[in-house]
Amino acid sequence: MSESDKDIEKQEAEELKIPDVLPLLPVRDVVVYPFMIIPLFVGREMSVKAVDSALAGDRMILLATQHEISEEDPQPDKIYNVGTVAMIMRMLKLPDGRVKILVQGLAKARITEYVTEKPFYTVGIERLNDTPLLDISLETEALIRTVREQLTKVVELGKQISPEVVVILENIQDAGSMADLIASNLGLKVADAQQLLETVDPIVRLTKVNELLNREVELLSVQAKIQSAAREEMGKNQREYYLREQMRAIQQELGDGEGKEELVEIRKAIESAKMPENVQKEALKQLGRLENMHPDAGEAGIIRTYLDWLVELPWSKASRDSLNIARAEEILNDDHFYLDKIKERILEFLAVRKLKKKMKGPILCFVGPPGVGKTSLGKSIARAMGRKFVRMSLGGVRDEAEIRGHRRTYIGALPGRIIQGMKQAGTNNPVMMLDELDKLGYDYKGDPSSALLEVLDPEQNHSFSDHYISQPFNLSNVMFIATANQIDPIPSALRDRMEVINLSGYTEEEKLEIAKRYLVPRQVAENGLKPSFIAFEDDAIREIIAKYTREAGLRNLERQIGTVCRKVARKVAEGSKRTVKVTAKNLPTFLGGAKHLREEDLVKNEIGVVNGLAWTPVGGEILHIEATLMQGKSGLTLTGQLGDVMKESAQAAHSYIRAHASELQIKPEFFQDHEIHVHVPAGAIPKDGPSAGVAMATALVSVITRIPVRKDVAMTGEITLRGKVLPIGGLKEKILAAVRSEIKTVIIPFQNKKDLEDIPAEILKKVKIVPVQMIDEVLKLALEKYPPSTSHPAKTQSRPSAARGTARSRRGAEA
Repeated sequence: MSESDKDIEKQEAEELKIPDVLPLLPVRDVVVYPFMIIPLFVGREMSVKAVDSALAGDRMILLATQHEISEEDPQPDKIYNVGTVAMIMRMLKLPDGRVKILVQGLAKARITEYVTEKPFYTVGIERLNDTPLLDISLETEALIRTVREQLTKVVELGKQISPEVVVILENIQDAGSMADLIASNLGLKVADAQQLLETVDPIVRLTKVNELLNREVELLSVQAKIQSAAREEMGKNQREYYLREQMRAIQQELGDGEGKEELVEIRKAIESAKMPENVQKEALKQLGRLENMHPDAGEAGIIRTYLDWLVELPWSKASRDSLNIARAEEILNDDHFYLDKIKERILEFLAVRKLKKKMKGPILCFVGPPGVGKTSLGKSIARAMGRKFVRMSLGGVRDEAEIRGHRRTYIGALPGRIIQGMKQAGTNNPVMMLDELDKLGYDYKGDPSSALLEVLDPEQNHSFSDHYISQPFNLSNVMFIATANQIDPIPSALRDRMEVINLSGYTEEEKLEIAKRYLVPRQVAENGLKPSFIAFEDDAIREIIAKYTREAGLRNLERQIGTVCRKVARKVAEGSKRTVKVTAKNLPTFLGGAKHLREEDLVKNEIGVVNGLAWTPVGGEILHIEATLMQGKSGLTLTGQLGDVMKESAQAAHSYIRAHASELQIKPEFFQDHEIHVHVPAGAIPKDGPSAGVAMATALVSVITRIPVRKDVAMTGEITLRGKVLPIGGLKEKILAAVRSEIKTVIIPFQNKKDLEDIPAEILKKVKIVPVQMIDEVLKLALEKYPPSTSHPAKTQSRPSAARGTARSRRGAEA
């Protein structure tokens, strides 16, 4: 430093005389440096008084920063000890009572004591002077240049610093003054700015400023990168917007802009459909393809239809289950009489569903003859549970695509019936009835029953894949109910996936009660009558059941009741106002003569005629098995369109009789001279099954020994070569058939004794059930006398037995 500069600084110092006691003005959020000119707003009362005191004196005041901005009345320990002595250059009083002052920093000072605290702070101060530099070293010069370069970078990176300040910094050589000037323009935090203010050594202070500049350069560089990326993204968006607008204008000129509103609606529908993430992703992908297509393109219609299906499927929409078990039981009892086991199973499901919120839906299979209420029971279950009901008829379905749908590559492709049913239901937890499951077929197009394996498996159907949708759909919440007339045609793998519940035919008492509760009121209403126009007596209904219908279910019974109602409706339409009373006596005037009567040959005991019991798809039936003798040596002849199993039963019975000829008092040479013919009437109807074995054996013994068979005895059971009677199926239907035909005694296999629990008590009262283990027991019960005392077999039976047989189902009987 030259001598002239030292003299100037000494002269300035002598001119600047600062008092030892000054008013204190606490300032917020700013640190004032020497030579810094800054406007301040003064609003606190004690601060205004401090300003007034300074203006009344030499206009000097100490500016010290307080620790916390929110402090309205800072105490001395909440104010920094080092501040800046400033000169109040101007003062302006504002209308709201505040004061605006313009101050210039003069010198640093430290507070030594607080002289007074009221009405404002006055403090004793000690001036702080920078450590004098004897000479500027190379390190100092390099530091000054570095600071200038850093400041230039800061300005280039966008920091707002006044050009005048930059010019001054280019010409200034004092390290302390440079540090103060830069610090006052960097916008530092209060803590950093105060630390610089309290640093006396100018080189140390400038070094800290250099560090702060480095940090500021890094921050500004990162900020510049962010802003640049944002500008690029904004420019990209603007460019895309401009291009889209151009594309829209071009499409409008070409006439391609129609239908955009529809696409917007489809996008909204996709977003509101609450699809799984992978399904929504595929839907948006297809929508993007559709947006880039011409509306008249062939594939556009396919994609639009596909999106409609995706949107309309109930991916996450479910109905709330009604878990009031008492209410559900009331609904089931109101809708259906009898069927106790099924009602109990549904109530068990509801109970478990009430205790466990998340459970897989059961898969039930109702098996029973037509007309017993399988389909209507499914509707009642849905109503009891508060769920939607969907019925899907599988009768005659031969194409696998009916279940899984067609792929979208085919013209006119649609989803399968399962997905169509879900769309129809509108919820993902309906009761879905698969009707006539045993009527499924198969051909070269595939096997629909195999496609149902995934649908009816609770471990797999949570991700059922339809060929059209091509996305997994959750079927685990659906309650599937299948119905079938016979269980045998259903493949074993499919049968294994379902809980089979058998519905047997109704008894006469059950039919009477159902007719009174449901069938009569329904037919009266459907034929436009009022209950006051017609009245059915119980005897009339019994007569219809016994003589006009012979079935396991109720359909023909309801038809006959409907016929009576139509006859009465005609009379009412012609003006009659009398109540028509339908009785057993006047019933023929409505329905004509009885259709099912007892046959003549059953009036007495016949030789070689046995009442066998058969199961058919429409319930149980009586089979009149006939046997006759002829001269000849051809052995055993079987007719009546018998199946292989039934023929083998007849042969087994024949072999047993030949093996036990001596016990039956039959001469050994008898079988060499006689031909035996066994016939089952209604020869146009196929018959099969092993359960006619004991009946055939009884017929053979009767015709050979010439002992008549009791007409009021019916029997069922399979026979072995050892004479054992093996168990059979369909016992309830067979016993019901025997009761309808007024049979008094029914012979059953001993091992079927457990099945009697399923037969109503009122039925067991009407017939005597005799379980047997051997064929000897059957013969004792069925023949007029046994064992035979003498054997006088006729050489030739002059006339065959005249049993004609009863009408049976066209589908055939299983004996």
